[in-house]
Amino acid sequence: MPETSAHSQAWPAATVRFRAGRFEAAMRDLPAEVAVAVSVNGSTHAVMMATPADLPDLALGLALNEGIAANPAEIERLDVEATEVGIDCRLWLTPERAAGYVARKRQMTGPVGCGLCGVESLELAARALPTVAGRLAIGPEVIVAAMDAMGDEQRLGRRTRAAHAAAFATANGELVVVREDVGRHNALDKVAGHLASAGIDPAGGFLVLTSRVSVELIQKAAMMGCGLLAAVSVPTLLAVGEAERAGVTLVAVVRGEEFEVFTHPGRIEGAGALSAAG
Repeated sequence: MPETSAHSQAWPAATVRFRAGRFEAAMRDLPAEVAVAVSVNGSTHAVMMATPADLPDLALGLALNEGIAANPAEIERLDVEATEVGIDCRLWLTPERAAGYVARKRQMTGPVGCGLCGVESLELAARALPTVAGRLAIGPEVIVAAMDAMGDEQRLGRRTRAAHAAAFATANGELVVVREDVGRHNALDKVAGHLASAGIDPAGGFLVLTSRVSVELIQKAAMMGCGLLAAVSVPTLLAVGEAERAGVTLVAVVRGEEFEVFTHPGRIEGAGALSAAG
C-alpha cells in the first residue's frame, strides 16, 4: 500500500530559525500532503489534498458520509494505487448501488474534496440529514479524559504541529481509533471508515476533534449516526443550527477541564436540566 511508509506522513525540511535574538540553521518535520482522488466505478468523485496514511479508511468513510454507499457491503472492492501525480482510491460499487450513484452524480459539477466545494446548488449543500437518536449518556469527566487521551496519540501532530486529529471514544472515554490528517474533514472520514470496517456502531460513543466545528463536520457525524461531537475550538453558527436539527450534541471549546455544550445537553450527565441558551 503506498500510504504505509512512515516517511510518507512527515519529512524533514531545512529552515533558518530565529531564537533568542539570533539565527540558526535547523530542521523541522513537515506533514506530507498529496493529491488523493476517490473514484467510483472508474469515474472521479473527489480530489483532495490529504495526508497519505489510512487511505482505505478515508475512501470508505467519505463514501459513507457522502451517501455514495449506505454500508460497506455495497462496496465490492477498494484499491489504493499510487500514480505519478498522486494516489487514487478506487471504489467499485455493487451493481444495485451503482445505478443509484450514477443518477446522483449527474447533479454534481465536479470533485467534492473539501466540505461543500463543487456542489451545484444550495439545495444539494443543505442536504437532509437523519435525526440521531439520544441513547448516550456520559459524564463531563469522560469528555475531558478522551480529549487528553487523543492528545497523547497525535504522533503526526506532535512531530509537525500541522495536522488535525479525529477520534472515536466509547461511552466511558476509552479511545477506539485516532486518525490524523492535514485536513480536518479527511481525519473524520478516516475515523468513519475505520468504524465501518470494524463493524462498530458510532451511536455507542462519541467523536473528538482538534479543529473548529463547521457545518460539514456536523453533517458527517449525523450521517455516521453519532450523537455527540466534542471539539477543542468554537463552532460556526450554522454548525450549531445543523446540530440542533440533526439531534447531535455539540460540545466545543474543550480546554482542560472546561467546555461548552451548544446543543442537546441531555446526553451530558448534569447538563440535561439546562438549555444551551442559558
